[in-house]
Amino acid sequence: MKFRPLHDRVLVKRIEEEEKTAGGIIIPDTAKEKPQEGEVIAVGPGAKNEDGKVTPLDVKVGDRILFGKWSGSDVVLEGEELMIMKESDILGILG
Repeated sequence: MKFRPLHDRVLVKRIEEEEKTAGGIIIPDTAKEKPQEGEVIAVGPGAKNEDGKVTPLDVKVGDRILFGKWSGSDVVLEGEELMIMKESDILGILG
């Protein structure tokens, strides 16, 4: 994929949740919430501070992250549903 986020933005692919509960109940699509977990696909170079120096991001490609329910913007690139968000929208790195 040829996409490079700018500044402190990150391209994320949502990781889908299980379709069954632990007890075996199947959850219909209408009852599911959008996943708040994803994998980092691409990262920007970082944010510029007041001196003009670029501060690199804490996340890297391949990291599994948690983000807020209303974070980012949904986009479709090469037929794949992804999200673009600022690093500040990321709550933490899993693992």
